[in-house]
Amino acid sequence: MKRFVYFALATLILMLASAAAPVLAQFTVADLMKVHRVGDPQISPDGKWVAHTVGDVNFDANRTVTQIYLVSIDGGEAKRLTNGDRSSSSPRWSPDGKRIAFISSRDGSSQVFTMNTQGESIKRITSISTEAGNPVWSPNGNWIAFVSDVYPDCADDACNKRKDEAADASKVKAHVTDRLLYRHWVEWRDRKRTHVFVVDSDGGTARDMTPGDHDSPPYAASGPSDFSFSPDSKELAYLRNPDRIEAISTNSDVYIVPVSGDPSRDAVNITASNRGYDVSPTYSPDGRYIGYRSQATEGFEADRWRMMVYDRQAKTSREVARGFDLQVEDFVFSNDSQTIYLTAMDHGYAPVFKVATSGGAVSKVVSPGFAGDLRVNGTTLIFSNSSASRPSEIYVANTDGSGLKPLTRTNDGYMRPFNLRAAENMEWTGAMNTKIQGFLFKPANFDAGKKYPVIVLIHGGPQSAFNDSWGYRWNPQIFASQGYIVFMPNPRGSTGFGQKFTNDITADWGGKAYTDIMNGVAMVTKLPFVDKTRIGGAGASYGGYMVDWILGHNTDPRAKFTALVSHAGVYNLESMAGSTEELWFVNWEFKGFPWNSPAQYNRWSPNKFAANFKTPTLVTCGELDFRVPYDQSLQLYTALQLNHTDSKLIIFPDEGHWILKPQNSEFWYRNVLEWFAKYLRP
Repeated sequence: MKRFVYFALATLILMLASAAAPVLAQFTVADLMKVHRVGDPQISPDGKWVAHTVGDVNFDANRTVTQIYLVSIDGGEAKRLTNGDRSSSSPRWSPDGKRIAFISSRDGSSQVFTMNTQGESIKRITSISTEAGNPVWSPNGNWIAFVSDVYPDCADDACNKRKDEAADASKVKAHVTDRLLYRHWVEWRDRKRTHVFVVDSDGGTARDMTPGDHDSPPYAASGPSDFSFSPDSKELAYLRNPDRIEAISTNSDVYIVPVSGDPSRDAVNITASNRGYDVSPTYSPDGRYIGYRSQATEGFEADRWRMMVYDRQAKTSREVARGFDLQVEDFVFSNDSQTIYLTAMDHGYAPVFKVATSGGAVSKVVSPGFAGDLRVNGTTLIFSNSSASRPSEIYVANTDGSGLKPLTRTNDGYMRPFNLRAAENMEWTGAMNTKIQGFLFKPANFDAGKKYPVIVLIHGGPQSAFNDSWGYRWNPQIFASQGYIVFMPNPRGSTGFGQKFTNDITADWGGKAYTDIMNGVAMVTKLPFVDKTRIGGAGASYGGYMVDWILGHNTDPRAKFTALVSHAGVYNLESMAGSTEELWFVNWEFKGFPWNSPAQYNRWSPNKFAANFKTPTLVTCGELDFRVPYDQSLQLYTALQLNHTDSKLIIFPDEGHWILKPQNSEFWYRNVLEWFAKYLRP
């Protein structure tokens, strides 16, 4: 009888425990598509409100539609200000706080509009035939600057409209150019140039402030903060590359021009002495300085971004945060101009730092986290913040770092059932006894008593990093939710570990970084819950290069990969050098072009090891990829097929370097997961 009672009691306890255990929903690609994409916070002049954007995927329309919301600085439910099936984005407060300028294609083309803080009294400000983007108010509220792509030889919009209509009507669609950098990312740049315009804030005819056959801002430097007004609204700062051959130049300079002056005659280059990138010109509130980020090394796009200020009285520039060995990303001046707040990637995170405008030590204000879109008003910091287990939301903190809290909780209810596990920080010893960092992800229903296959994700760049932040491409939670351990290493070349660490991959693509990765994989496969006989590897761009490199060297005793996925991978260095658009990249990374640095190209090109290709490999790419032209993937697939290696090729004719359209993204994820399931499932 006792035995029966004990048995019944034990059974009841097990049943109750089972009933109490949470039922976890599997986080799928379809679920990823439903995440609300929160960003671009803008604090009102009175500090009481934050405008921001929320993007939602319209899967049937195959696009993301973004709308503008408003939330109190004290938190609470956000109010939606814009509606419709067309996106509205880039909300920017008027200086008096009564209007919000924004970009919308609600009338069929992208233009600048304004509305009141209730989302009413919507007024179209621009009617330029070449469309408008990135609105910026003048501090006196009289002007709005914006960018548009125009024909450089046109003096007015009527000319641009005639040329566009003639091009659309012509049966000849030939691209004709007589200069380099004639295409970029996914578009041909053989006809038009990006220029900055200024229009009356109540509407009217826009004036071209950067006329001529050049891009302002340049392609590589362009962004929402690459032009700005002085506090007295009399001057405009913008970017331009003055060099003749832009494809081999990273020389983006800061120019200033009087708003009422003749831009062809009165523009002045204030950073001409620096041959590297100068970007993000921003006036201090007191008008004394122009802050900007700068790279000192000519031709090197991954050099350290320094925090610089230009003294408008002395007409000299100086570095503010000397000795700060991290890359400055966002920055803002305090209201009194005495402090600069900034973000920088630091070992997989992006804290908020501060430094005195006069110079000195940099101190950390908000950490940990992955902050971006940094703004400040008085003693309040506003920024977007995310982690690899939590999509981006808008956060607020005091300027001393206290009072950190989320303002928006747009995704809280939706994400809760998935119970995604946080990233686990990992460290190991790489090449030359250097400490290497990375992240490990486990399934939400992880069982330490089971054995899991592992997928190694390798980041692109190569001067980039995997961070504890939310993303929609290579989201590790998608793979972990399918029952994999996901390993994301940050090998040599990664940013956020000091500039020497970043520099160490140049002219050494398959060297120290390969050792760093393989040592990390060897460490992971020794974990008791990892099945070392089932290892997948995947990456894009440089990550695709490393997959291709592993493909030719997959006899390493530390770990043998079972299946691979190469997306937009660099495969044949010599052909890549002649077809990529940003030629400064290959020129720097391989110390010249193939005809003057053949040893580098021969040593590090994966195609030289094609005879060793035996590992099943899925190859994917976008046909509109001008950064790593899709013939790289064609060459890889051809070699795999001729080697009788199990392989599959997927090409997206309407995508570039990244697979961005929702239905394409779902198709890509599904095929990648099916490929790994074929080889990594028991």
